[in-house]
Amino acid sequence: MAEAYCVKCKAKREVKNAQNITMKNGKPALSGVCPVCGTKMFKIGG
Repeated sequence: MAEAYCVKCKAKREVKNAQNITMKNGKPALSGVCPVCGTKMFKIGG
């Protein structure tokens, strides 16, 4: 699984419902939700 930093929990966590997306500039990224608090997580270069 992919890991990203949760701003609310202030810790690295595994991303729940991870989706590979492409940003407007064409670079890959990863988007998902924190499994603990439910905050949206985002990682560039996913």
